[in-house]
Amino acid sequence: MKKLATALGALALTASTAMAQDTVVLNAVGTWSSLTNFQKHEEPFFNEHLAEASGGEIIGKIQSQSGLGLKGFEIMRLVKNGVFDFAFGLPGYVAAENAIFEGADLSTLTQDIETQREVSEAYFDTLETAFEEIYNAKLLMLYPFPSQTLWCNGEVNGIGDLEGKKIRVYSTTLGDFVEGVGGTSVTVAFSEVIPALEKGVVDCAITGTMSAYTANWNQVATHAYTLRVGWGLAFGAMNLDKWNSLTAAQQTFMTDEIAALNEAMWAETATEDEVAISCITGGACEVGEPGNMTLVEPSAEDLALRDTIATDVVLARWAERCGADCAANWNETVGPILGLTAAAAE
Repeated sequence: MKKLATALGALALTASTAMAQDTVVLNAVGTWSSLTNFQKHEEPFFNEHLAEASGGEIIGKIQSQSGLGLKGFEIMRLVKNGVFDFAFGLPGYVAAENAIFEGADLSTLTQDIETQREVSEAYFDTLETAFEEIYNAKLLMLYPFPSQTLWCNGEVNGIGDLEGKKIRVYSTTLGDFVEGVGGTSVTVAFSEVIPALEKGVVDCAITGTMSAYTANWNQVATHAYTLRVGWGLAFGAMNLDKWNSLTAAQQTFMTDEIAALNEAMWAETATEDEVAISCITGGACEVGEPGNMTLVEPSAEDLALRDTIATDVVLARWAERCGADCAANWNETVGPILGLTAAAAE
């Protein structure tokens, strides 16, 4: 909290100086400082691009949630309270407020990035309304992290080997998948995964491919099981009062600039899975030192079982959490894209 207070004090000083010059200052919080999305997109966009593109009319200032000592779950509450003007984060981390936030990234339902983008666009209006009603925030973008897979400290040769294992998750829908395969879901902050794997608190952990590589999970995990269990879909949202304080021209500027940022992030993520998996399993690696994890790709039997778990466990449990109206909305928006129907008790 001392680190957060110091950082916010610095942001306030920046804001007071800038406002004296009749500029708009946007204080933002990003995702994790060790990962590509923050390093190559979120940070440069706020700390450099906004000021340059707007001719100094809009100034951004961003720090990562990891640098501020935040764990993700509290970020949108801080945006709602006006502590931050803008936040990048994961809907899975805000789903405790309402299961509707999970609907665009339900575990194992979407298996390729093109389909994931269709799902995200189809569900955008639903999430936009939820962000406004629950967090007094304007949803401006949805973008992906690399696909979420399993990283285990111990031999795993297929989906059947996950039974009985303690597996780190960061969202309820991932927990549904883990319980569907007979494992035990354990919530562990991203920064605490390595010691958790070392000490046996968890046997496996779920995160994105590039996230696992850049965070050096290969130092403690031995097997990379590349069953795709999610996308780590992320959002960019602004405090609605701050958004409404902008002029129409400034709102148009922000909308256009964020749309361009969104395109860049989708394009980069589409290339990262192959690069990260090669790097972490000792293959060609142009972005750093190769790891030495054992690569385990899902078999046809694994994929068939995953499909059953996706519909009978993951989608069914989410529909019950979200309710009949929520499930009906999902069936109208996302369902036709995936050829699935969510059923919830009235």
